[in-house]
Amino acid sequence: MRETSTRAASARDGGLTLHRARAAWPYAALDVPALRAAGHRPSPLRQFVFKMRSRCNLACTYCYVYEMADRGWREQPGAMDAATVRAAAERIAEHAVAHRLDRVDVVLHGGEPLLASDEELVRPVRAVRRALRRRASAATVTASVQTNGTLITPARLDALAAAGIRVGVSLDGGLERHNRERADHVGRSRFDDAVRGVRLLARRPGSFAGVLAVIDLDHDPVEVYTSLADLGPPSLGLLLPLANWSNPPPPGRRPASRTPYADWLVAVFEQWWHEPVRRTRIRIFEEIIALLLGVPAATETLGAAPVTTVVIETDGSLEQGDSLKSAYDGAARTGCHVASHSFDEVLQHPGFVARQLGLRGLADACRACDLVRVCGGGHYPHRYRAGAGFRQPSVYCADLDALVRHVAAALDRQVRAHRAAAGAAS
Repeated sequence: MRETSTRAASARDGGLTLHRARAAWPYAALDVPALRAAGHRPSPLRQFVFKMRSRCNLACTYCYVYEMADRGWREQPGAMDAATVRAAAERIAEHAVAHRLDRVDVVLHGGEPLLASDEELVRPVRAVRRALRRRASAATVTASVQTNGTLITPARLDALAAAGIRVGVSLDGGLERHNRERADHVGRSRFDDAVRGVRLLARRPGSFAGVLAVIDLDHDPVEVYTSLADLGPPSLGLLLPLANWSNPPPPGRRPASRTPYADWLVAVFEQWWHEPVRRTRIRIFEEIIALLLGVPAATETLGAAPVTTVVIETDGSLEQGDSLKSAYDGAARTGCHVASHSFDEVLQHPGFVARQLGLRGLADACRACDLVRVCGGGHYPHRYRAGAGFRQPSVYCADLDALVRHVAAALDRQVRAHRAAAGAAS
C-alpha cells in the first residue's frame, strides 16, 4: 500500500477538504488509485440500510443522529419516497448480480422507522426482491427493522411478519430507571410503551431479532442484564457509548478505574457465562469467543473483516455507517447518490476503502498487539481524533484488552475442564 500526504483519494462530492481538515486518515493519507493498482480489490456491499424516516418520536440524549456532531438530518426530507426506494432497489440488484451475491440484507432504520405506514415499511423489501427477480439473481433477501419499540402494535407485527421482516428494539434496560435518557421531545418517559412492544414481540419469537442497549456505567450491570433477559429477547447487543479521543466516554461512578467499561461487561459476562441455562445470546461475548477460536464474526465492532454496510438516506444519498456521525459533522457523507452512482463507485470512497483494508488499515500499536485479530482495533468511530482521523487505537482500548483477556481465560478454563472430564470418562 502506498500512502502520501499530498495526494488524497478521489471522491465525488468535492468535499474532501472538510474530511482532510477533520480526519487526515484516510482522507489525506490513503492513495486509493495506487492501492487498486497494487492489486487491492474491494469487498462487495451486502447490507443496505434504508433510512425510512429522518425524524424520531423520542429525543434520546445520547443519539448519534440528533445529539452529536452531525447535523445532516436537518437537510433530509422527513420520509423516503417511492421513487428513491425503486432507484435504491435497482442499484442493489445491479450490485448483487455483478458480484454474484447469495444474500442481501435490508435494514429499515430511522429516525424512527415505525413512523412510516405498513405499506411504506414493506416497500423497500418488496422492491429489492422484485429487482433481484427481474435480473435473475439467486440472492435471497433477509430483512429487519430497528425501532425504539414505542409504536409496535399487533397489527404492525402482522404486516411486518407477512413481509418477512424481523424486528429489533433499542432499550437500555428492563427497568424504567435504566432508560432515563430515552424520553420524548417534552421529556416524558415512553418506557411503558417500549416494554409493551417488546412483550408483544416476545410472543412472536420468529419475528424478534433482539434488543440493543447502550451501556450506562451508572446502572448495575447484572441488574440491567437480568431485567432485559426477563423480557425474552433472543439476543442482546450491549453497545459501548459512541465516544472518541476528542470526545471521551463518560467515566460513570468509578472514574478511578482504568477499565470501567470492561468492569461493567465482565460482571455481565460472569453472570451469563455461569448460568446453567443460557437465557439469551449476548453478541459481544459470542463474537469475542468466535474470534478467539478463529471463526470470523459478523460484526463491525470487533475483528478485522471488511465493512460491507452502506446507508441510503431519505433523499437517496449514500453514506457510510451512521455511527460515524458521532465523530464530526459530515463524517458519514460520501457525495454519492442512488440516482447517479453505483455501489461499486461508493466502494472507491476512501472511507470505505480504509475500512476494508483489514490489519493494514490499523494503527501501528494495534498491528503489534497480540489481540489484534480479536479486537480488530475496535469500532471505527471510537478511533477518531480531531485532525488525525481514524488511524489510532480505540478510545476503549484498555477496556477491550481487559474484556478479551477475561473471556479468553474463561474459555481456556472451560476447554481444560472438558478435556479433563473426557479423560476421566475414558
